[in-house]
Amino acid sequence: MSVQLFSPAGMFSPVPYHHVSISTGTRHVHVAGQIARDAEGNAVATGDLAGQVAQALRNTARGLAGAGASFADVVRLRFFVTNWTPDKYDDFVAGIDRVADELGLPRPLPPLSAIGVDYLFEPDVLVEVEAYAMLD
Repeated sequence: MSVQLFSPAGMFSPVPYHHVSISTGTRHVHVAGQIARDAEGNAVATGDLAGQVAQALRNTARGLAGAGASFADVVRLRFFVTNWTPDKYDDFVAGIDRVADELGLPRPLPPLSAIGVDYLFEPDVLVEVEAYAMLD
């Protein structure tokens, strides 16, 4: 299995992620939207976007690991963020930075989308993360 991440010349930059991924392999791993909950379902980092991004990524890492994958195998991330406004960008990135080394997040990140939504799973949920990975 291999994942090649890159940004072709002429694409908008700098951005903290690659614009394109190419993968080979036979097993597709899809991690459902992960939120800031602990193993017992308790809310983590209520009201703190950076803290919720970090916890949601930790949960995503657990899902990937359960399938024998890691963030090195991820070809795409999708973030849903409630009531998105540009002033939330710094907190959003701070949450990623908080766990980048801990989780082995590649830098730049795989292709990603951050999509603003009105609300998510429950009223306290500020962010949800989906991951798509490829394995042999």
